[in-house]
Amino acid sequence: MTPGPFQILVVLLLILVVFGASRVPGIAENLAKGIKSFKKGLKDDDDTSPKSLSDNTKKD
Repeated sequence: MTPGPFQILVVLLLILVVFGASRVPGIAENLAKGIKSFKKGLKDDDDTSPKSLSDNTKKD
């Protein structure tokens, strides 16, 4: 069940009332930075193969 336009509007108005108009852009910016960092971390994990990890452990 997807939220309708009225429900989205109510949530946005509640966020605006709780946090205030001056803090909402900062919150959105920090959220975007967090998402970018998370995606970068996932990409870095995909780049490391199990073979390269096992090579590092065999250097005793």
